[in-house]
Amino acid sequence: MVTYIEADAAPYKNTGVIRLYGPEGFEGMRKACQVTARCLDELVARVSPGVTTDEIDRFVFEFGMDHGALPATLNYRGYTKSSCTSINHVVCHGIPNDKPLREGDIVNIDVTYVVDGWHGDSSRMYPVGEIKRAAERLLDVTHECLMRGIAAVRPGARTGAIGEAIQAYAEAERCSVVRDFCGHGVGRLFHDAPNILHYGSANDGPELKEGMIFTIEPMINLGRPHVKVLSDGWTAVTRDRSLSAQYEHTVGVTADGCEIFTLSPAGLFKPGIHVAGDA
Repeated sequence: MVTYIEADAAPYKNTGVIRLYGPEGFEGMRKACQVTARCLDELVARVSPGVTTDEIDRFVFEFGMDHGALPATLNYRGYTKSSCTSINHVVCHGIPNDKPLREGDIVNIDVTYVVDGWHGDSSRMYPVGEIKRAAERLLDVTHECLMRGIAAVRPGARTGAIGEAIQAYAEAERCSVVRDFCGHGVGRLFHDAPNILHYGSANDGPELKEGMIFTIEPMINLGRPHVKVLSDGWTAVTRDRSLSAQYEHTVGVTADGCEIFTLSPAGLFKPGIHVAGDA
């Protein structure tokens, strides 16, 4: 049985109940999410061949410090970085390091800032120089999956409608949906109820109600959906080493749809992509 509760009445821990936030919560999320979105905008010009993901991570930390925002991943369950950087066949939770990015790579950068106790969570794909057409197609499909999932959000629908919209489009494009990871409730907590699956049926899952806040973050593979987690305990990769991509927004359910809190102020959430072989 699903339980919904006014957010102010719920304890600050994940007890499985679904929090319903009011205007104050939505305003808090707007502020936190816009710091995250501005950071991700700034990274567009910084992601290039030869740059290390450690350099990217340092920028994320410093940007947060300059804007009164704490990176939520820093020291989260032993994680020691301010962001996740997932390159090529890395599905998610890639750990920044001193290895330079190479021409043709694609990298997901996932940032969550905490501002006044609110968590702003978003991730985007960045092409490194010129990328191959297969990679460009994957980015296009993954972004469209996210936007179709968001379009399914409205009061009275179920969370499964989000997953059905994503799965139907991805598989029609001969791609696969990763099932090992999902979106999640977010707000005062980094990870909260409900889980948002990126596959399934429109009849599945809890009913969406005004005031719910959660992430939608489909991970789409060019190959098969199966993943494995490496020995570091964090890095998830495709088992067949096919390319993987992810886009993530944080949304809040409104009376007639949803509000996307992590929209790019500069319109760079999915920047133009230069493909190898183009003029």
